[in-house]
Parts: sequence; C-alpha cells; structure tokens
Amino acid sequence: MYPPDPHLTLFANAPPWLFRFAKTLRANPTPAEALLWTHLSNKQCCGLKFRRQHPLLYFIADFYCFEIRLVVEIDEAIHQVKEQYQYDAERTRELEQAGIMVMRFTNETVLTEVKTVVSAITQLAQNRLPLPP
Repeated sequence: MYPPDPHLTLFANAPPWLFRFAKTLRANPTPAEALLWTHLSNKQCCGLKFRRQHPLLYFIADFYCFEIRLVVEIDEAIHQVKEQYQYDAERTRELEQAGIMVMRFTNETVLTEVKTVVSAITQLAQNRLPLPP
C-alpha cells in the first residue's frame, strides 16, 4: 500500500448522512461517470479496486482507490464557476493533506477521450503502486 496518513481509514471518518447521499448519487450517474466506471470497475485498472461515489472525510469522491490513495473527479461545467473552482481547490488541498492524490477530468474529456483518461489514470496508478520485493 501507498504510505499515507496511517490513521486514514477507508472512509476517513465520513459522517453517516454522507453515505445516504452517496447511495443516491451512485443510482444516478452522469453519462461521463457511467462511461468511466465501465473502465475502472471490476479491478480493470492495474488490478485495483475503485469505488464510485465514495464518502471520504466530508466529501464524496466520484471514484476512489484506497490502495493507492487516489481520487478521480469528473468535473461538469459548474466547476468552472469561480466559487465552485475555489471550493474544489480547497477540497483537493484537504484531501492531499490526508495523503490522497486527486486527478480531475472534465465531462467532455471523459466522453470524447476516455481511453486517454484511462491511460492517465493507469500511469499514475502504476507510479503509486509499491515496488515488488
């Protein structure tokens, strides 16, 4: 495993209400989330388990791999609005302080270049995997 904060649990102490909200989001994925999930589910990426709409701290990550502490976010147009952009930057900073790396892609990029997105995720995942003994 990647050496993050040793106290970080799978859900990083997310509150119970966040789990209910995440379940709702999992039931209603965006087209980009659904498409990327077809490439990340069932350990298709480096044999790693990704979870979708995963409660973490007091956020919900679009995709999260606990083994390598990686969050993958798919940003809709709203993420270009100044206030949302600032919120996202603060959220990324907090996750990174907890030892979690964040990758961001736009909806458009996922929908039009999903193989490039998967390749970028795979490359980063391989770099974060521990070296074999």
